[in-house]
Amino acid sequence: MCELLGMSANVPTDICFSFTGFLHRGGGTGPHRDGWGIAFYEAGGYRDFRDPHPSVRSPIARLICDYPIKSHIALSHIRQANVGEVRLANTHPFTREMWGRTWCYAHNGQLEGWQALPLSYYRSVGDTDSEHAFCWLLGELRSRFPAAPSQEEEQREGFWRLLHLLCEQLRGMGVFNLLLADGEYLYTYCSTKLAHITRRAPFGKAELSDAELTVNFAEHTTPDDIVSVVATEPLTSNEDWVRMVPGELLVWQHGKIQARFLDEA
Repeated sequence: MCELLGMSANVPTDICFSFTGFLHRGGGTGPHRDGWGIAFYEAGGYRDFRDPHPSVRSPIARLICDYPIKSHIALSHIRQANVGEVRLANTHPFTREMWGRTWCYAHNGQLEGWQALPLSYYRSVGDTDSEHAFCWLLGELRSRFPAAPSQEEEQREGFWRLLHLLCEQLRGMGVFNLLLADGEYLYTYCSTKLAHITRRAPFGKAELSDAELTVNFAEHTTPDDIVSVVATEPLTSNEDWVRMVPGELLVWQHGKIQARFLDEA
C-alpha cells in the first residue's frame, strides 16, 4: 500500500527532516515506486509538486529536502499502484476547489465497488479509486454545506461529524486512510494505520528510521513552537508516536488536535 505524511504547525515550519526519511520509502527502504507528491499551504496560498517516478531517485524530491518551504500545513504521499496506471494524472495529492479554498487529499488503501459512488460536482482526471472517492467525498460535503460552515461550534462540528460519517462509509468499502486539508485544518482519518507525534518545548533530538540523520529541534525552534507530524508508520526511532485507532478522525489546527471522532459501532 501507499504511505502518507502530514504536518500541522502553529508557525511556518519546513518538513525537510521528516520528508528526508519519508522519501526513502519510495523505492529505497520501501516498495512504493509508483510516484510521489507533496503539497504546502503557505502565506494564504497553495503549491504542490508531483512526480510519477520513485521518490528515492527523484531530483524534485531532493529539491524539497534542500529547499526549506515553510508552511502551517503540509501533506505528502508515496504511491504503490493498485488501481490506475503509473502516470502523473494518477499521482497524489489531488486537489479541488470548494468555497474558494483549495482542498488537498491523499489516500492510502484500496476500495471495492468504488465505481458505483455517484459523482455530482466533481469528476476524476485520472482513473484511480482514490481520486474518484475524493470527488465523491467533496461532492457529498458540498451538497450538505453549499457554503462554508461558520465558526460557530454547532456548524463547525456538524461539518466535522459529516466528514467522519463519509469516511466511515468509505472504510466500509475497503482500506481508507486519509489526509485532507483546506489551508485552515488538517484532517487525518485512520482505517488501518496512521501514527502521530506532537513536538513542543522542551525540544530534543530525533533520529530518522529510514535515513542516517539526527536533528536537535532545540536548535531550530522557539519555546512557543508546536509541530505535529502524522505518518503511516513512525518516521523516527527514538520518539514515542501515538497510533490512531481504526475509525478515528482527528482535526488538526496549528499543531493541536481540535476534535476527535471515533467509530461508534
